[in-house]
Amino acid sequence: MQPPSRRDFVSLTVTDSGGYTNGKQRRQSCWRKWKQLSRLQRSLILFVLALLLIGGIATYPRLSAHSGDTAVEGNGSEGKQPFVVDMKNQARLALPEPPSERKISRKRGPPVLQNRVQSKGNGSEPQGAELKIVEEEDGTKKLISWRGAVIEAEQGTDPNAKEKEKAAEPEDPSAVQQAESRLEAVREAFRHAWKGYKDFAWGHDELKPVSKSHSEWFGLGLTLIDALDTMWILGLKEEFQEAREWVDKELSFNKNVDVNLFESTIRILGGLLSTYHLTGDVLFLEKAKDIGSRLMPAFSTPSKIPYSDVNIGKGTAHPPRWTSDSTVAEVTSIQLEFRELSRLTGDPKYQAAVMEVMRQVHKLEGKQDGLVPMFINTNSGQFTHLGIYTLGARADSYYEYLLKQWIQGGKKETELLEDYLQAVEGVKKNLLKKSSPLGLTFVGELSHGHFSPKMDHLVCFLPGTLALGAHHGLDAEHMELAKQLMETCYQMYAQMETGLAPEIAHFNMQTGSAQDVDVKLADRHNLLRPETVESLFYLYRFTKDKKYQNWGWEILQSFNKYTRVETGGYTSINNVRDPKNPSPRDKMESFFLGETLKYFYLLFSDDPNLVSLDKYVFNTEAHALPIWPQAE
Repeated sequence: MQPPSRRDFVSLTVTDSGGYTNGKQRRQSCWRKWKQLSRLQRSLILFVLALLLIGGIATYPRLSAHSGDTAVEGNGSEGKQPFVVDMKNQARLALPEPPSERKISRKRGPPVLQNRVQSKGNGSEPQGAELKIVEEEDGTKKLISWRGAVIEAEQGTDPNAKEKEKAAEPEDPSAVQQAESRLEAVREAFRHAWKGYKDFAWGHDELKPVSKSHSEWFGLGLTLIDALDTMWILGLKEEFQEAREWVDKELSFNKNVDVNLFESTIRILGGLLSTYHLTGDVLFLEKAKDIGSRLMPAFSTPSKIPYSDVNIGKGTAHPPRWTSDSTVAEVTSIQLEFRELSRLTGDPKYQAAVMEVMRQVHKLEGKQDGLVPMFINTNSGQFTHLGIYTLGARADSYYEYLLKQWIQGGKKETELLEDYLQAVEGVKKNLLKKSSPLGLTFVGELSHGHFSPKMDHLVCFLPGTLALGAHHGLDAEHMELAKQLMETCYQMYAQMETGLAPEIAHFNMQTGSAQDVDVKLADRHNLLRPETVESLFYLYRFTKDKKYQNWGWEILQSFNKYTRVETGGYTSINNVRDPKNPSPRDKMESFFLGETLKYFYLLFSDDPNLVSLDKYVFNTEAHALPIWPQAE
């Protein structure tokens, strides 16, 4: 049926009388006119009224705040006063930003993730607000509320604002539980590796887990010393105590043995210094002084560029038997440790020796846009094998230590910073390319003007180093490049059948390639290296993007699946492309405990003060050394 016509209904509302109409008649007339409107018209009117009502409710708290009393006292009053800023006393301060735009308070450089604000949309606020003014080193004043929210006089551009906004939000219980389970998984992996070392290689340099035996390099308990600070950070007190007893009663450097200057510096000297700083136990400082003094003969060369090998018992040094060259990475990646030894002992000779090397390298010819060759002669002090430039083996940690020395010394040594920045630009100009099909950014090599798409796994230190520089105030573009390279290093794992990266990868650059990463047969081994996990740690620490933790978790699971030995320990493997037969190599490098597992643990931890990157700088073996006091 059709609804009845409205004509008669409307006609009833028409009156010829121009006289008085009572209120009831007016109400009836309005109602009848309302009923005349179409459904669409009525809906639009109701929608507008609803918007006006919502707007009024939303603006009421702000109007109340502006009309309220003056500011709450800074010491956190006991009374239940509303949170109001005294704008008379804080005339220069901007109003609070919306919750989504608030920034975390920081002491210097990019924000340290110390203050946590409540999650967005939480309407409940604690009573008894606290308000205080903090003046930064640059004179900028900030007003900090009980939330940890910051009202800044001038808001700078923060390249990682979105990531740090995420970091400010508290995690839900399930995320906390997941984080703890992952930390425990790392502790369990360490205990399993330690069991193999203790059962089959105690006091020796390295474990051979498959054959349940050991191998010697220097005969100085290399794995044990490398793992000391890892045990302390992981909270493995029992294992740490038994290792300390061995250092106290068994470790002696009075041996007629040749050691590599670089390796013994970063692993032994660095490990002892780090453990001393973390524990305060002077035993480790005394041992560090002993080995440090025994390594000094390496610097007795015509050029002051050190020899590669030292006999720590006889006090003599020499180059390798086949050459008088040292690698550039080795002679320029011992500075953090010897500089710190001078600071602790008050003896300047250690720092003077290593900084002479840096001064010479700084002014040498043979660089290309800040990139250095791989070899340097100990007699002439000149670069050799010119024209080959890589960020892989024999050159990698030179670039890392340029930045870290600058940070360690309080950002005062401008030559180090200049060399680092020039090198980063040299990488962009000469070594940075894109792969196919995913368009991954990778770092190749240059040989006499010819580019090679070859990238060592060692190069995966670079994302972390770039991120560290950005954290300490360098160009925000460094962080963007770090993120791109981090994706590439992850893909070096993800595109392999075992989920583990090869020692060396070649990237396809031809359009239409099926896979970005190609691996030659001789390069398919995995040595349990730490560089990718190291960079994941830095990227997560600075951005709080959970994907970096998830990538790390995938890698740890692959290590457990393909390299774990049932009777204890983990082994390097020969073939990352054959999950059915990865072919164990029967060797667990000391850096698996000293670096890889340590960086896994730090990656999965959400505590920014667990080895704070504003207080410590890691050497190239993941041993934490303090940033010098004048830098604070």
